[in-house]
Amino acid sequence: MTHSAILVLENGAVFRGASFGSTGETTGEVVFNTSMTGYQEILTDPSYAGQIVTMTSPMIGNYGVNKEDVESTRPWIRALVVKEYSRRFSNWRAETSLHEYLKEHDIPGITDIDTRQLTRMIREIGAMRGILSTETDDVNALLERARSSPVMSGLDLASEVTARKAYQWESAHASNGFDVLVSSTGPAFNVVVVDFGVKHNILRRLRAHGMKLHVVPASTSADDILALDPDGIFLSNGPGDPAAVTYAIKNIRNLIGKKPIFGICLGHQLLALALGARTYKLKFGHRGANHPVKNLGTAVVEITSQNHGFAVDPDSLPADLELTHLNLNDNTVEGFRHRSEPVFCVQYHPEASPGPHDSDYLFKQFRQIMTGEFTT
Repeated sequence: MTHSAILVLENGAVFRGASFGSTGETTGEVVFNTSMTGYQEILTDPSYAGQIVTMTSPMIGNYGVNKEDVESTRPWIRALVVKEYSRRFSNWRAETSLHEYLKEHDIPGITDIDTRQLTRMIREIGAMRGILSTETDDVNALLERARSSPVMSGLDLASEVTARKAYQWESAHASNGFDVLVSSTGPAFNVVVVDFGVKHNILRRLRAHGMKLHVVPASTSADDILALDPDGIFLSNGPGDPAAVTYAIKNIRNLIGKKPIFGICLGHQLLALALGARTYKLKFGHRGANHPVKNLGTAVVEITSQNHGFAVDPDSLPADLELTHLNLNDNTVEGFRHRSEPVFCVQYHPEASPGPHDSDYLFKQFRQIMTGEFTT
């Protein structure tokens, strides 16, 4: 890790530091995550596709990397930005360093920069395109490349991260210790998971709640989904602009009223669009493991894990949709349900990887809807 590195934002801001991970050059939307731990889960969350992620926690890498705490088959971030990369790691489960892991997957990182300044800039201006390079110090050339890179609005990234073919998911074991089989008895329900970038722990929690999972690619038609004779349909998290995933919006519209549907994150946004609402891009998004969300039905405040750059416009919700969850930081929509159909969804990540377990009841609620014990 002797190379220097430079991060240039589209507004002309320049951050110089040291390189770790892979060398090279990459562009992406520069965002920040406020989680204190969980960097491995963040790296491998497909919802971060196309993004350069800044960790606001000052020291990253100190517990290394292992093979169990991954949320997909590979890391999806474009690059990692940290204040201080810990060259020593210490944890009984660690198998390698964060540096070696990033290097193995050809992902560059930059350390020894003022991440507080960078985060404040993103909060004031908004998420921006940027470029991280270990190959050149030519700021003008880098700035030009950053400004010519794709903007996140209008990008269908779900098609890039989705499974290439259907498969079944069997495991309910979670490496974080949260692997109790909540529904080890009783009938198992067949659930089709539409993969827009699904995280492994979402699949584990669905499986732990007694569901047999058939995971299908994002472009799978409504007819093909229904041909699998599911008891319920799950719409997963994922990256990019929901309005750009037009094929999924059409398919979901054709599934409404046919089977119970549960959506998370991008799945929540796609449901909103399919039901006639609108989405918009947030200034700097919600990314972290400590976001307070109020359940409007119970008045309970849940501490949640979040990762999204778009949101549902509350003023666009049709009359047959009821707001169920509200973000207490900025009053954005965090969940809604259909008043007459077995359809509900949340914006945040209730599977707790990384993050608290406050919202695991949603998986139980999905099961209860399929049994008829719970109605939306």
